[in-house]
Amino acid sequence: MFVCKYRKKLLVPRQILDDIKQYSYEICQRHSVIIRYMETDKDHIHYMIETKPTMFVSKIVNLMKSYTTYHIWERYPKYLRKQFWKERTFWTDGYFACSVGNLLEEMLKRYIENQG
Repeated sequence: MFVCKYRKKLLVPRQILDDIKQYSYEICQRHSVIIRYMETDKDHIHYMIETKPTMFVSKIVNLMKSYTTYHIWERYPKYLRKQFWKERTFWTDGYFACSVGNLLEEMLKRYIENQG
């Protein structure tokens, strides 16, 4: 789960939301990470991903956050400058991640799908 910086409701405009999802798929595809489920609320996004056990979660998070931030700033610089002034940021520094087994997957899937 990633949260927008300062809990700003940046995922409300449909185009930004769609672009964030597209950029997430792009970067994950390049690194053999499968996004099983993805859903957003106004100020955060949930992912359920599948990856090789050799891939560090922190590496995936860094790739996804930096890639989406870079590209969203390329597309919407005027809108984001109004939100952040001089900072070229989008996400908070932290994130939440946990692993799930087969029994919890369906429950987590329903939770992610019911966001927003």
